[in-house]
Amino acid sequence: MTTSAPKGASTWPVTRVLRDRNAGLYLGGVLVSGFGTSAMWLVAGIWVKDLTGSDGLAALCVFALWAPTLIGPALGTLADRVRRRPLLVWTNLGLAALLLSLFAVDSADALWILFAVLLVYGAAGVVHDAAESTLVATAVDRQLLGDFNGLRMTANEGMKLLAPLAGAGLYAAYGGARVALLDALTFALAAGLYALLRVHEPKPRPAPTGWRTQTAEGARYLWGHATLRPLVVAGGTTMLFSGLNGAAIYAVAEGLGRSPAYVGVLYVAQGAGSVAIGLAAGPLLRRLGERRFAGCGIALTAVAVTARALPYDTVVLASAVAVGVGLPCVLIAAVTAVQRETPDALLGRTTATANTLLLAPTAVGLAIGAGLVELVPHQVLLAVLGLVRLVTVVPLLRRQPSRVSASVTSDKSSSDANPA
Repeated sequence: MTTSAPKGASTWPVTRVLRDRNAGLYLGGVLVSGFGTSAMWLVAGIWVKDLTGSDGLAALCVFALWAPTLIGPALGTLADRVRRRPLLVWTNLGLAALLLSLFAVDSADALWILFAVLLVYGAAGVVHDAAESTLVATAVDRQLLGDFNGLRMTANEGMKLLAPLAGAGLYAAYGGARVALLDALTFALAAGLYALLRVHEPKPRPAPTGWRTQTAEGARYLWGHATLRPLVVAGGTTMLFSGLNGAAIYAVAEGLGRSPAYVGVLYVAQGAGSVAIGLAAGPLLRRLGERRFAGCGIALTAVAVTARALPYDTVVLASAVAVGVGLPCVLIAAVTAVQRETPDALLGRTTATANTLLLAPTAVGLAIGAGLVELVPHQVLLAVLGLVRLVTVVPLLRRQPSRVSASVTSDKSSSDANPA
């Protein structure tokens, strides 16, 4: 059952989404849980650094949170085997309970508890994202999907600007366990909001095949779909380049004669750009379509990355804002297209597969970039990255298949994945 926006409603995306009861509840859940998550992600590294003095162990916190995305397709299959709203509610409640175990972390000897919690946290996040994206496609008016995904990006980026400061302050005053408690409370509140959703979900049919086969069906469908494949490939390639570009950020600050702390200013500028594009994403998607919207974002990012090689503060700040505007476009376009084009029975594992292909390349790019920035002047690296990134726009400029032809392709892929 979908709650539709009333006819004649304002086209301003915030109004359109908030008029839809389910969309508003979802967005509330994203805001509160995103606040706690952003605070905890920062504090985990600080906590480990304080207890051990090790930069390497502090960096492992980020790895522990990201590692489960590598098996995202298998984790996302769970969202297709059970009802999604209860899964969201219980996942949030489970994380709330799990975070309370961090009160036992009071010395370096107890850090294994923190790392174990972070691994489970990351895995639960993969399942949560797959279930949320899947249920959104059912519970929210399909005409609002672009607006919702854009506003979700705005909410996430807004929390990344505010929550780390709050988390760091709370940590400095009361320690890491209190930040974990804050995060637990936000998950409990999000569970309550998800429980209020009005959506009818039939009980999923028993799976006729094993877990591995089901996971492969999502990947096969995604790769065989004429609309989704180029978007996801372009998105993954873009995020790979973003990792390479991100590795050079400290060299950029040094080239400007600034301290490493200046990087924080650039991240704030980039976050502001992402907040802005999230507000405009819905109308732009409707006007341009997923491919052109993604292509414009990639092109803008390519120009901005190239400009970042220039040794001028104003140019570098402007390029940070432009990267913040351009980078999310392909992600929003890909996620929205997956929600619109994928059958409900495949949506959980297809979403998780898409998320892995879109996000995991960032970590690879950071690792490769960390080596390249030591060997190549950052100005040359950024200029090359900007030019090469434009190549990823080419597949998006080709004639987009009609909904009918894309449907035929996807039906064939679905039929291959589910033989009679």
